[in-house]
Amino acid sequence: MKKLINSVDSVVTDALRGIAAAHPSLRVDIENTVVFRADAPRPGKVGLVSGGGSGHEPLHGGFVGYGMLDAACPGEVFTSPVPDQLIEATKGVDGGAGVLHIVKNYTGDVLNFEMAAELSGDEGVEVATVLVNDDVAVQDSLFTAGRRGTGATLFVEKIAGALAETGAPLAEVARVAREVNERSRSFGVALTPCTVPAAGKPTFELADTEIELGIGIHGEPGRTRAPMREAREIVRIAMDAIDADLPLSGETLVMVNGMGGTPLIELYIVFAEVAAYLREKGATAVRSLVGNYVTSLDMQGFSVTTCSLTGELTRLWDAPVETPALRWGR
Repeated sequence: MKKLINSVDSVVTDALRGIAAAHPSLRVDIENTVVFRADAPRPGKVGLVSGGGSGHEPLHGGFVGYGMLDAACPGEVFTSPVPDQLIEATKGVDGGAGVLHIVKNYTGDVLNFEMAAELSGDEGVEVATVLVNDDVAVQDSLFTAGRRGTGATLFVEKIAGALAETGAPLAEVARVAREVNERSRSFGVALTPCTVPAAGKPTFELADTEIELGIGIHGEPGRTRAPMREAREIVRIAMDAIDADLPLSGETLVMVNGMGGTPLIELYIVFAEVAAYLREKGATAVRSLVGNYVTSLDMQGFSVTTCSLTGELTRLWDAPVETPALRWGR
């Protein structure tokens, strides 16, 4: 294993120090392991908190800032943040209008966020929760009951964050967040496994001639293992799965996301095939992202996430955002 780390035990802490040094618009609480907007809490504004295991960067800390999250809680690599972290984040972004928890559907995340919401409520903070479960690949996995939460998490954070910036009430921000999740679907593909620093070896074995279809963001198994083939064919498998679950039509927000180790030139090849598939279905990618946004350490592969847009959702997507990993309009 070759990793640019100081020690296995300090990976997350050292990365947080780097985030703090690189981004003065953020306030990083090293002791409690929370990344805040530097100006949080904002009086009268709904606070947005998300989090999850580290190893998926820039999710979530890279999406803290104006127009998105007010705080993010990174756990250890592929490990849920603990309730104490989430409580500190929740209290730290409460400007009197309540706090929205954006939770990916993984068992540890769900349980710890539930506990944090209950305990924060006991301290007088109103908390609403939206559960992201956009992955169509499998119904249950090693990490969750029901569908996994993957790329749509970014869509929820951006669109709900834009609405919260307008001063909308908690109930309305939560409603729109849930609508984004309901309109979004994802499917992921792995060309190689990833290597968790603490393990020192790949999380699973995959032959040079094989790919894993429907992979999760922690390296958990997908639908099936299949022979490597042309990008066009792999994309069609992914898009067929999405379209079968929620038929593609109309104006669509599309993200082709790299899993951490995939060159951008290959992601653009994938996006070209996704766009062609959408045209076949009478849909159009009117908004798009291509790059590494929800990764799995050094895994090679990609995921596709689609969201069926409305006028309101498009407007909120286009609204200004200023975070380390996503910024436009300011």
